[in-house]
Amino acid sequence: MAVKKSFWRGKKVFLTGHTGFKGSWLSLWLQDLGAESTGYSLPAPTEPSLFTLANVAQNMDHVIGDIRDGNNLKQVMKEVRPDLVLHLAAQPLVRYSYREPVETYETNVMGTLHLLEAIRSTGTVRSCVLITTDKCYENREWDWGYREIDPMGGFDPYSSSKGCMELLSASYRNSYFPSQKYDEHKTAIATARAGNVIGGGDWAEDRLIPDMINAFINGQPAVIRNPNAIRPWQHVLEPLGGYLELAQKLYEQGPEFAEAWNFGPELHDAKPVSWIAKEISTLWSEQAQWQTDSNEHPHEAHYLKLDCSKAYARLNWRPRWSLKRALANITEWHKAHESGADMHSLTLQQIHQYQAASV
Repeated sequence: MAVKKSFWRGKKVFLTGHTGFKGSWLSLWLQDLGAESTGYSLPAPTEPSLFTLANVAQNMDHVIGDIRDGNNLKQVMKEVRPDLVLHLAAQPLVRYSYREPVETYETNVMGTLHLLEAIRSTGTVRSCVLITTDKCYENREWDWGYREIDPMGGFDPYSSSKGCMELLSASYRNSYFPSQKYDEHKTAIATARAGNVIGGGDWAEDRLIPDMINAFINGQPAVIRNPNAIRPWQHVLEPLGGYLELAQKLYEQGPEFAEAWNFGPELHDAKPVSWIAKEISTLWSEQAQWQTDSNEHPHEAHYLKLDCSKAYARLNWRPRWSLKRALANITEWHKAHESGADMHSLTLQQIHQYQAASV
């Protein structure tokens, strides 16, 4: 399967979190597909931001709003009357969640509750993809990938909040949008769990590659917290393509696909942090260096992989770019930004390259 321009052209899409890193990439992709997109989000979370640099707002309806404000969210969605909803708005940072647990749960759990209530009230939404995370699983440091049927958990507040979001979504699907009554409500809701997403234009705090690139630009060695931690790294366009393909299936075939889905890299691209550090240092320049931070830090999972067999088999979705290719594209993006390039054009260029890549 592939993302079909003929499907998305003219569709009304409601996208939460469109000012964030993943949301900005997805907004540009939807614009390129010809969708009529409305974004609902807080202002861009970083300065600089991909949202500003790539002029994401120019070809969509851009609404500043907080998903914790249920009444406002409901009003805006009723005005838009969307066909499809893609829910990316979140507090997405593990270490920040230790500092601000209430904000994390309010945003990730109650924000999702408000969105689901808005969908119930609006009555036009045929397809909804709710984005959670690979960290929603009860992490047992297994050597194999987690499957969609494995139990939810979460050590830190962020991971726990995303596990709660999965349980909430399943409850709403069973209670208000059950498959046996699909002919009455016509709404199909799925959740999507992605791995560690990387890409050009990410300036979020406490993220490996943004921290490394910032250090290189400033002529300093990058400081790495957990060099032996293994993560399912993938370019941002990989899960975004999965979300779009899943949204198509939900719209066209309904309850058959209304469940949880993993979108991660091939298992051989689950690499330790030290491997990423070496690779991107080499790509950046001969002078780029990194070192290990010996200070104590809050708990983070050591070993985490996803089993994406279900997406491979039933969606015919597979990663298109190797991890090496993803890191090369990230380096290209940030070097272009440093040289003053048109980042709107370059970001769209990378989207087109991704779409043209063979599976």
